[in-house]
Amino acid sequence: MIEQALEEALAECRLTRGEFSELLVRLLDYGVICRDESQVETVLYDRFQRCEQLIREWLAPLGLRLQHDSRFQFIRIYPPGAEVPGMPDQEEPHHGGFRARLTQQEVAAILVLRVEYDKALREGQVDDNGCVALSLEALELGLRNLLKMSLPDKMAERKGLLKKLRQLRLIQFTGEEAESMAEIWLRVRPTISHFVSESTLQQLLGGQTPELEAEETEPERITPENEDHSLFASGESL
Repeated sequence: MIEQALEEALAECRLTRGEFSELLVRLLDYGVICRDESQVETVLYDRFQRCEQLIREWLAPLGLRLQHDSRFQFIRIYPPGAEVPGMPDQEEPHHGGFRARLTQQEVAAILVLRVEYDKALREGQVDDNGCVALSLEALELGLRNLLKMSLPDKMAERKGLLKKLRQLRLIQFTGEEAESMAEIWLRVRPTISHFVSESTLQQLLGGQTPELEAEETEPERITPENEDHSLFASGESL
């Protein structure tokens, strides 16, 4: 019965089962699809628009929720219990099996990207796609000023950090073969404003250190003892 219902729904969406499967697998694997990231994601995003309701119906029983920003053309999937902008919180407890796990360095960089994005937004320095240009040197300065932290010393480790942020579809960057920070520029996506909550941003701008919590740590911890973190710890986004 489920097989027949799926085939009928896919026929209405003008999709094959393989195309539907490819879209679902990519979304669950990456957690986010941005139309302007690549030709592959352009195809998948356009495909999603033809079967959005069907995707939502398949994800709902798993407790997964989907955010679709049609203006900036991206889709992000949220794990059970996570805080989703514009959606009511889920009441059921969850244990974080789908949660993204990030290092302290990655969390810190994401916080600073959110601050720099908000600053550029107020100054009107945003392109037509809602993106903001930021040098790697500016990111380093923000880390020092706001969190008393710095980027990794080795260039290879810095590029590894940037690749992780790109994987999360928070930035794009040029200058992968560069030998100095001055040659690397970031394009901060509007997805950053959904990834870090407004309350965390105000806490950081107010001179407080946001809670960078790891799973299974005390809720009031400010600076975690280990480097294994989740942006969705305790069921909330940063």
